[in-house]
Amino acid sequence: MERNSHGGDSTSKPDRKTIERNRRIHMNTLCFGLASLIPHHYFKTSKENVSQQDQLDLAAAYIKHLRERTEKLKEIKEQVMKSMEASSSSSSIMKTTEPVGGLSLPVVELKDLGSSIEVVLITGLNKNFMLYEVISILQQEGAEVVSASFSTVGGKIFHTLHARAIISRVGVETTRVCQRLQELISY
Repeated sequence: MERNSHGGDSTSKPDRKTIERNRRIHMNTLCFGLASLIPHHYFKTSKENVSQQDQLDLAAAYIKHLRERTEKLKEIKEQVMKSMEASSSSSSIMKTTEPVGGLSLPVVELKDLGSSIEVVLITGLNKNFMLYEVISILQQEGAEVVSASFSTVGGKIFHTLHARAIISRVGVETTRVCQRLQELISY
C-alpha cells in the first residue's frame, strides 16, 4: 500500500490541519455572505475596513432591527385588520381620511437608507394616483426604482418601492420626494 509523508495511507482522511483550514475558509465565506446582506449605511466606514467580529456584531444589530420592525408592522397590520372587521360588521363604508389603527389614510413613509430609499404608501381602494406617477417622481428626483410591490389587505393597498440614487455621491433629496408624494396621493 502507498504511504504519504505523514506515514498514513494515501486513501486516509485529511489531516487536522487541512480540516481546520477548510473549516476556516468555509466560515470566512459564510461571514462574507452575511456581511454582504447588511445595507451599506450600517457601516460607519467601508465594509473592507471593518473586522470580522464587528461585521458579526453589525449583522446581529441589523437582525434585531429587522425583528423589531417586523413586530411593529405586524401590530399595525393587526390594528388595520381589527378595524376592517369592525367596519365590515357595522356595514359602513370606510373613507380614506378616516384614521385606521392610529393611521389616517393615505400614508406616505419614506426611509433614507444611504444611497437607496424605501417608499411605503398605504391608501384606500379608491386611491387617486397611478403607480407610474410615483415612479416618475422618484426618477425626477434622481432615484432609480429597483423593485416595487403591492398587497391588498381589507380595504387598504400597501405599496412598497425600493429605489437607489442614480448618482450615489449626489444621493436623493428625501424631504422633497416625500413632499411631492404627499401632494400626489392627497390630490
